[in-house]
Amino acid sequence: MSFPFDDHPQAAVLTCCHIIDGSASILFVSHDEDDGMWQFLCGKAHSENEARVVSLYEIYVLDNTIAQIADLPYGYIAMRESIESNWIVRKN
Repeated sequence: MSFPFDDHPQAAVLTCCHIIDGSASILFVSHDEDDGMWQFLCGKAHSENEARVVSLYEIYVLDNTIAQIADLPYGYIAMRESIESNWIVRKN
């Protein structure tokens, strides 16, 4: 399986504890315009202490369906209802 992102596999990304512990799916993705940082979240509101920094590769291993949006431009977000749903992409 080849890595679909242009970013380095060890690039730091933001996620939440719910994604890491497997209690929620990735339903919201942001590719920040100002710094190019990726955020992979479950779509719920979070407190700061629920944030986690992991590698892009680790997120990809947890959910390889994110490959569908590997080309998400800076300043865009992608959302979906469930892991089986299609991504909806729009400018943030």
